[in-house]
Amino acid sequence: MIQPRTLKGFRDYLPAAMIPREQLMQTAREVFRSFGFAPIDTPTLEHLEILTGKGSDETDRQLYSFEDNGGRPVGMRFDLTVPLARFAAQHIGTLGTPFKRYHIAPVWRGEKPQEGRYREFVQCDFDTIGTTSELADIEAVCVIDALLRAIGIDAFTISINNRAILTGLLESLGLADKTTPVLRSLDKLGKIGREKTANEMVESAGVTAEQADAVLRLAECDGDAESILASLPEITGGNETAAAGIERLTQIYRGALASGVSPDRLKIDVSIARGLDYYTGVIFETTLDELPGIGSVCSGGRYDNLAGLYTKQHLPGIGASLGLDRLLAALESLGRLSGVSKPCAVFVPFFDKGHRDDYLKLASQLRDAGIGTEVYPEPKKLGQQLKYADSQGFAVALIAGGNEWEAGTVQVKTLSTKESQDVAYSHDSPQSLIEAIQAATS
Repeated sequence: MIQPRTLKGFRDYLPAAMIPREQLMQTAREVFRSFGFAPIDTPTLEHLEILTGKGSDETDRQLYSFEDNGGRPVGMRFDLTVPLARFAAQHIGTLGTPFKRYHIAPVWRGEKPQEGRYREFVQCDFDTIGTTSELADIEAVCVIDALLRAIGIDAFTISINNRAILTGLLESLGLADKTTPVLRSLDKLGKIGREKTANEMVESAGVTAEQADAVLRLAECDGDAESILASLPEITGGNETAAAGIERLTQIYRGALASGVSPDRLKIDVSIARGLDYYTGVIFETTLDELPGIGSVCSGGRYDNLAGLYTKQHLPGIGASLGLDRLLAALESLGRLSGVSKPCAVFVPFFDKGHRDDYLKLASQLRDAGIGTEVYPEPKKLGQQLKYADSQGFAVALIAGGNEWEAGTVQVKTLSTKESQDVAYSHDSPQSLIEAIQAATS
């Protein structure tokens, strides 16, 4: 016998987990489409050179790579942004710009598993390719805000920053050639604290203790948004790159507020850096106020040079990704998942063999009315079938035996309260029953 087991960092999804997962994906699709984003898909496997050297040294180490049957080096995508850059370079002549896409698909990273983080996980991405307009940056904030609210989350914070601010500070410190290692160290500030971050900058980036302190002073700039924005020019020494980044960040913040994003949900945070190397401008991280320790559930930013690895055409991009599985883990921790393991609300017990076709006709009429309905497959005792219905999370059971069929009624039983009502029903006139079910399940 082969022992049934899953690989470390991978998981099976039972219906109770998969149903809310699919609901979140559908909500994301609806929000993305409402802003004009169109769906695409790309292959799981890419030529290895497409993927390596695009995220960071860490993502290269986490990459699942191998030789295919033809001996070609290939890799499994570690995110959806790098394949998008390749996709845009390959197809932008047909698609035109600006091109707005969303992509909901699994990705793979061989990282250490932890709560809400697996080696195989689904990302829900949206991106705009082919424009450097600040309106595209503002819209990205608005999409994140609309997405979290559509999912039913009210208490969340969208933190925004602009990498150009830190880049300008590093230029003024004579560290322009050390931007990438400094950013990688700074990205760990919230996890390992100031002292360890400073030490890592000194050791891995080769900066002095004084230079590390200057970077951390910028990252620790705190207060309300307007006061932070007002203080940044002095902190960055008037550097032109930083000044442009501050102005851009200011316009994005004010534009998002003008678009209806609540100031209670929007924060300027110059400490966030994002660990991926390809970001060049504004960056986002979104945390749940009730569960900040789980990390960002929707992150992204502007990447103006990534497609340049595949084409001479300038194809700047901006977008973000909803971490579906991390968000689901958070919702589960907060007790926000229903635990329902059936996708339909109505259960029809089959306990009178002589009326098999009546049960089937009833269920068919309800489905035609848009009401998901399951008929039990075996004529067991009614009590056994209702016990099954309770365990599976159905909302309503429709009970009809010989007496009900003869009287032209169906008993509508709300399983959570055990309350019942008799409703008139015939195959020729199902409307009263349909309305009673809609009322009971609304």
